[in-house]
This record gives sequence, structure tokens and C-alpha cells, in this order.
Amino acid sequence: MASEDELMMMHDAATDDGESFDDDFYSGGDAHDDDDDSDDDDVMDYDFIDNDSDDSDNLIAHHRSQSNYSILNEADIHKCQEESITKVSTVLSISRVAAGILLRHYNWSVSKVNDEWFADEGKVRRIVGLLENPLPLPDGVELTCGICFDVYPRNEISAAACGHPFCLTCWQGYISTAITDGPGCLMLRCPDPSCSAAIGLDMIKKLANNEDKKKYNRYFIRSFVEDNRKTKWCPAPGCDYAVDYIVGSGSYDVTCGCSYSFCWNCTEETHRPVDCGTVSKWILKNSAESENMNWILANSKPCPKCKRPIEKNQGCMHITCTPPCKFEFCWLCLGPWTDHGERTGGFYACNRYEAAKQEGVFDESEKRREMAKNSLERYTHYYERWATNQSSRQKALSDLQQMQTVNLEKLSDKQCQPESQLKFITEAWLQIVECRRVLKWTYAYGYYLPEHEHAKRQFFEYLQGEAESGLERLHQCAEKELQGYLDAESPSKEFNEFRTKLAGLTSVTRNYFENLVRALENGLSDVDAHGAYSRAASSKSLGGGNIKGKGGRGKGTTSRSSSSRNIDDSGHWSCEYCTYANVRSATVCQMCQQRR
Repeated sequence: MASEDELMMMHDAATDDGESFDDDFYSGGDAHDDDDDSDDDDVMDYDFIDNDSDDSDNLIAHHRSQSNYSILNEADIHKCQEESITKVSTVLSISRVAAGILLRHYNWSVSKVNDEWFADEGKVRRIVGLLENPLPLPDGVELTCGICFDVYPRNEISAAACGHPFCLTCWQGYISTAITDGPGCLMLRCPDPSCSAAIGLDMIKKLANNEDKKKYNRYFIRSFVEDNRKTKWCPAPGCDYAVDYIVGSGSYDVTCGCSYSFCWNCTEETHRPVDCGTVSKWILKNSAESENMNWILANSKPCPKCKRPIEKNQGCMHITCTPPCKFEFCWLCLGPWTDHGERTGGFYACNRYEAAKQEGVFDESEKRREMAKNSLERYTHYYERWATNQSSRQKALSDLQQMQTVNLEKLSDKQCQPESQLKFITEAWLQIVECRRVLKWTYAYGYYLPEHEHAKRQFFEYLQGEAESGLERLHQCAEKELQGYLDAESPSKEFNEFRTKLAGLTSVTRNYFENLVRALENGLSDVDAHGAYSRAASSKSLGGGNIKGKGGRGKGTTSRSSSSRNIDDSGHWSCEYCTYANVRSATVCQMCQQRR
């Protein structure tokens, strides 16, 4: 099954420049002012990325509109390495082998190499193991190997820049062992214990076997990514692409050449508008044993004797602990069963418990158990909705693939419409996929929203509810109502009305999610100190505000109220609250029920 971004690429490839999907997912569909693009660089807009390339073997020109990252394949990485080596070699007037050793030591930072070298060249040479004046092999027709101490002809002896002689067999064994041990072979030094001369790529090519050369080259290539602070590997399984990112340029959302989208900062899947810290805590909580302990506390009691947790699985209050303990006690009061009989209320009602509870004997343990139960129920509430939206998103991706590969052509034949006129359906499904992702992470956000901030929680749940409600309407329309037209035997007269409705729902849902994303990224700042939010915020929450610029903080924002009552050329009027296009005769918006 194709991944989500492959589906997006299929959509992009079939879209003309003049009719492409919104350049910015959270743009509201209006043109941006040039001035706005330079403002609020700390919050970047999300956009669907076109991953198409005329030549997949070339460097993937995979830049976002902000051009804050690019995708590199192995050939591109090698090219970048060679360029860096050439720069250092030219500026410092040293060999390419020496330049490679320096760059590897300073994590492929050309500026760092230049700064350190010109600050104290001698110190750098000592640290890295570069001799200023290489030493030749000792004189003699035959030389003794410094490892096996056998005598060999001069042509069977080799040495690094330090001149220490070793036979070819020992060199090969030494290099092979180092390469087998891992990437540490890139910092290989002379086998002589008293020598720190570096072993460069020229020695590896000369002395290592073919298999070891391949391994060494892979380590060398990978070091450029793994040691470089602005380059990371794509975390998708089996992907060999790397992402070169301009640190401090804004949004961390990137899409690799393999079509996997992830956050460059934490390498988890894209999670905007939730920050990386919240995502990390949420993922850790989902995989941690803490919830198991909460379940134990909420649904079991410790044996009064051995303290092992016991789950009650029958109706009787007479509990017997498992061997070797075998202690018999009352589930209600945790007292010995020998103290229980008809005089204490019978086997199914222990009045001693109520008396003890009134005396406060069980207050602490019951309080702890109740807290654990409440905590577990709260976590379950948010996790279920997080997981449900994830599964809904996967299903939407599957439906989108089916739509693009099969159903669009089928619908085109059934409704006598060219496929170019059915792009509104693909755009609706792309909207659903992205909104499911955003909605999923808002539940993680809600879980960590402090309980005492009631006003923020109320505002958050209102925005989330409005967005989720809009998404459900859109999803149902795209999923169920569309099916009727796919099953139709002949063209339907209502198809154009369906087009208007689905396009309107797509626009409305986008507006709702614009407001939700902006509010969360701004820390719900629209809520004032007294727990109320301003009329402007209320208006925006209904989808009436148009987000411009990168932060959506009001610069370049225009109101729809001045033009919302005007009827367009097609005889529709646009609702000032949700922008839905209603028929001329309607006095109430069919989408949000607001009066005209």
C-alpha cells in the first residue's frame, strides 16, 4: 500500500500549476501578501510537498516554500564530502587525505577546521595525528615487521607517515580488525603503541581487501550525516536518504524522498501543532510500565500478609491468596476471614469496613486507589481517541489510494466528467488525512494541559470539538455520499450540488483546523487572565478569520464580513462564519446554521 506522501505526490503530479492544491495547508485558500511572508518566522506554515523529480538519480530538489531543508541520497552525500575536502585542502594547502582526516575529526565542519588550524596548527596536527614532515621507511634491503617481527623484503613492507614498518599481512589484519569493530576505524592510528600518526584513506585503499574497502566507505559516507549537527538520516525503515536542514529556520516538519514525513528535531512522525517535548512524554507514557502499575492499583488489592496484588475475579468476598501464602481474608476490610461470620453481617456484607472507613482507617489506601483509578480512566480517554484517529487516518490513506488509482476513473465514466474536474475529491481526502493527523496529536496536547487552567481547557475543548465536528461531516460526505455516485448507473443531476457541498466542507474544515493549530501553537493565548477569550478570538474560532503570514498573529488579516453577504456570479452567498457557499434562497447557512 502506498504511503501517505506518495499519495500526495500522485495528487501533485496530476495537478496543473494554475489549479494546484493550496500552497499552504493552513492558508485558507487566499493569496498571501508579500510582506506577510517575512513576519513571524518562529511559526512556519504547513504545506503539501511535491516530491516529483524528473531524474530520481539526481539530487532531489525537495525544498519547501521556505527552502529550509533538502534531501540527499548517497551520491549527493559523497558530492558534499568531496566539496568539503576540496575547500579545506585548497585553503590550508594540504593533501586531500589530510583534509579528510581533519574534517572527520571536526565533524565535517569546514569553518571549525579553518578556525582551529589557523589558531594553532601545531596543536591540531598533534591532536589529529598529521605529521608535518612525513618520515620514509628505514634504510635496508630487508626490514623487520614491527608486529610479527619477521624479516621481509622492502617491497613487502609498508608504513604510514611516521615510517614505522609493518608487513602487508599484518597491515591487512590490523585494518580488517578495526573495520570489523565498527566506525571507530575512521580514526585509525599507527599500530605502534607509542605512535599516534593517522591512517588515511590512501592507506585503506592500498592495503585493505575489497570487502573491507566497501565497509570503510560506508562508514565514511555515514559519518558525514551522523557527525554533522545539521544533517540526519530519515528514520523510516530501509530508507537511505538524509535530510540536510538549515538549523534555526523555523518549522521542523520535513518530508523525505521516500515519502515519509517526520519532525527533524525529534525524528518522530510529524506532530504539528504539538511540541516535541509533549510528543516524547506521550510516546514514553504509551510504552512505559507506569500504566500497568496504575491498573494494578485501580483494580487489585494487596494481600494483608504477603503484600502481593490480588485481582478479585469472583463474587464472594472470601479471598484466598495463592501458594505459598494461602492467607484467607475479607476483600472489603482486608481482615482475617476467621474474624468473619454472621455476626459481622454475613459473607457478602462486612459492616466492619464501613465502621473502619468512618474512623479513617482506610482513607489513605482508598485515596491512593481512587487516584490511580481516576488517572487510568483519564489516560484511557485520551489514548483511545488518539489511537482511533490514527486508525481512521490509515483508513483514509487507503481510501485516498483507492480513489486515485481506481475510483476517479470510474466516477469520471459514470458521471461523464473529465478527471481534471474531479480534483476536489482528491483535495477533500488529502484534507481528511492531514486533519486526522492534527486531531490525533491534539489529544496528546489535551492530556498534558494542566487541570487547574480551566479557561484554557474549556477554550481548547471548544476549538477541538468544532474542528472534530467539521472533520466528521467532511469525512462522512467524502466516504458515504460519494459512494452513491460511484454506484450510480447513469449521470446524476445532483452531482454538481455534491461538488459544491464537498468543496464547501473542505474549506470549512480547513478553517476550523487553521484556528485550532494557531491557537495551540500560540499556547491558547487568546484566553485572558480571567478565563474568557476576546470577541476577536471567538470570531476566529468560528472560522471567520483569515490567517496570513507565518504566525497568523493578525498581520495582514482581513475580515470577511464586508463581502460575505455579497452574492457571487454563480448565485451563491458565502457565510461570514464558516465561508460555506449557500444557495441564493437559503436564509440560514446549511453548514453552521448561522443566519444570513
